[in-house]
Amino acid sequence: MRIILASGSPRRKELLSLIVKDFEIMVSGVDEKLEDGLTPEKQAEKLAYIKAKDIFDKTEGDRIVIGADTLVVKDNIIYGKPKDRADAKNIIKTMISGDKTHDVITGLCVLVYINNEYKEYKTFDKAKEYLKDISDEEIDRWIDTGKAMDKAGAYGINTEFGVHVEKIEGNYNTIVGLPIHKLYDILKEYIYK
Repeated sequence: MRIILASGSPRRKELLSLIVKDFEIMVSGVDEKLEDGLTPEKQAEKLAYIKAKDIFDKTEGDRIVIGADTLVVKDNIIYGKPKDRADAKNIIKTMISGDKTHDVITGLCVLVYINNEYKEYKTFDKAKEYLKDISDEEIDRWIDTGKAMDKAGAYGINTEFGVHVEKIEGNYNTIVGLPIHKLYDILKEYIYK
């Protein structure tokens, strides 16, 4: 049976490899536009679903397609990937304003087609992150690495930026981009029989 990760994220690939040894990667080309009226949690679930469904519809046979999407949320405002350097700096400055906390929400969708039966699993996981004070020079140094531009919230906890994270509440892998503790619970009935 095919297991397909509907993401080009190297972080998700690495995390999925912790629980599944043999899988394919197919990158979805869907528009990741946010939908008015949805909570951040439902936005993350929806985006994970449309990524997975896009790849599911392009494939055939028995298969499991996994989609995920990570959002960074502060004061109920969603911060995606930065548009440019100035946007990245503004996002990080917003993350360290006020109480220096924000939520990271990763939506997860697993679409399963086995023996002519179709099942959908849609969920999310949320973690809270606490950042330290970060100087303008430190922000510039981080952005200069080039790693800020492909990440929601303009940073990655699993990079050099991790030195600025005071603590987290919740699952580390959710923050990185794939809540493998929840994914494992879905997959185990299919791949560990």
